[in-house]
Amino acid sequence: MRGVGGVLIAIGLDCQGRFGYERCMSKSFAWIVWLFAMAFFGCFFIWPIVTTLGGAFIDADGKLTFDFIAEVFKNRIYLEGLRNAFFLAVATTILTLAIALPLSWLADRFDFPGKKLLSALVLVPMILPPFVGAIGIRQILGQFGALNALLTKSGLMAPDANFDWLGRGQFWGVVAVNALHLYPILFLNLTAALANLDPAMEEAAENLGCTGLRRFRKITLPLIVPGLFAGGTIVFIFAFTELGVPLMFDYARVTPVQIFYGIKEIAGNPFPFALVVVMLASTLLLYAVSRFFAGDANHAMAAKATTAGGAREAGPLMRLICLLAFGGVTAIALLPHAGVICISFAGQWYRTILPTEWTLSHYETALGHYLAVPSILNSLKYASLSTAFDLILGIAIAYIVVRTTLPARGVLDALAMLPLAVPGLVLAFGYISMTQEGRPFAALNPGKDPTLLLVIAYAVRRLPYVVRSAAAGLQQTSVTLEEAAQNLGCPPLRTLWRVTLPLIAANLLAGGLLAFSFAMLEVSDSLVLAQKQQHYPITKAIYELFQLLGEGRAISSALGVWAMLFLAIAIFGASRLLGRKLGALFRV
Repeated sequence: MRGVGGVLIAIGLDCQGRFGYERCMSKSFAWIVWLFAMAFFGCFFIWPIVTTLGGAFIDADGKLTFDFIAEVFKNRIYLEGLRNAFFLAVATTILTLAIALPLSWLADRFDFPGKKLLSALVLVPMILPPFVGAIGIRQILGQFGALNALLTKSGLMAPDANFDWLGRGQFWGVVAVNALHLYPILFLNLTAALANLDPAMEEAAENLGCTGLRRFRKITLPLIVPGLFAGGTIVFIFAFTELGVPLMFDYARVTPVQIFYGIKEIAGNPFPFALVVVMLASTLLLYAVSRFFAGDANHAMAAKATTAGGAREAGPLMRLICLLAFGGVTAIALLPHAGVICISFAGQWYRTILPTEWTLSHYETALGHYLAVPSILNSLKYASLSTAFDLILGIAIAYIVVRTTLPARGVLDALAMLPLAVPGLVLAFGYISMTQEGRPFAALNPGKDPTLLLVIAYAVRRLPYVVRSAAAGLQQTSVTLEEAAQNLGCPPLRTLWRVTLPLIAANLLAGGLLAFSFAMLEVSDSLVLAQKQQHYPITKAIYELFQLLGEGRAISSALGVWAMLFLAIAIFGASRLLGRKLGALFRV
């Protein structure tokens, strides 16, 4: 026997009686899901990457060549782009760590007034895509923006001196916007890691004379390395491959933007393929390094329950430090949001700290604009379909990984998580490449109708959130409840539907909310794959509107505010459902 039928018959040889038959059917179903998931990942995750590799290593005569890759490292412009992308990622990660580590330590060690509210506000930067936040930052730091107006009014700058902060500091503008958007991810990971720390270890070190910063460096920091690497890797990969923010800052000498512009010449230019391969190799190397150093090394804290640990009431000085730290960071992180909101309501805003005129007309125009409303409906359609697919496949994968003894479940688990380590820009470029005329997936060419390809792209990119949240729920739910149901005659699939899913509903809702909301505001796939106006999702519409003269910037900001409100509901809903476990969804 061959194929699926042969596998199922082989599995069924040892089935005896009703319970044996049910076990057989359960195992057969697990193998079917495994085969389907592997086929899906093979077609829409591995194959796009392989197609890109082919474009980078196969010349016009069909021969293997390394000339294109070598030329990337010889070409001054490409090298500059890679160098800038790398330094952007390094600077963003360092700045993000500098923000998140003190906040997470303060949140874990001290209780202070307003802690719950301030800890929730820390998540606010996640509710705005960073490339939309760049619109607000440009208004604040521009040559005729709010900062120069403030400096002029306070007498620190001459009235005729308009310093171009972004023209001379595009690099740091991109770093700042990225860091202010990404620090909550690292904060969530570090807070979770500190919460799982055994206080007995720190108390033992303190009893032996190891206190203060030395104790933190020698004891605490090594124990939270897994959380630090998990969040830091996501931050680095995001900043290294971010497309939207450099585009908004007109920062073209960076690899993601060079790849984006190179898509127009994809049919006859091999160098965009080579750039994608170099970027992919870099991110996968970082992923491998993070797994090597962090892996699944969650230190067992057996004595925690018997030790007096946890947060303690902060004294007056520490209370002030906590309030200033959380309040100051949140205020700075909200600057892009404030800028976008003010632009969306501004009738006139030129050389002043705040708009001199306020209006609702931009929202009225946005509702009637031929790009705005259709883009919202398109995003709702793409995100809904991709989330439904993610929930079905994600639950099935999580169940196989957690509840079965399938020998190959580890491979499936690794593949399901790997999209977190592969940049969205790389996958989007791979989809463009594999759907060119004459190739097996040419029927999905986004130049015709990108709906199916966008749904698949969104689903692949956000599947890890659903798998991880479902797996966490299954691990926290005792298997004895399912066994009891089956002993009473409930078949495995009905047990899953009637017993297991209701018990992990909160985890599924949280994972589904995150998958849906981030799909709604996906940047790389949307900018690359949506090529016709009637198919634009909301992020592509924001980008196109921003480039229009006149009211384009204000209308795009109005759409950005809508996106901000929507994502805020989703993030805070998931946060209430998962609490500190929310950080586990942002780990490689």
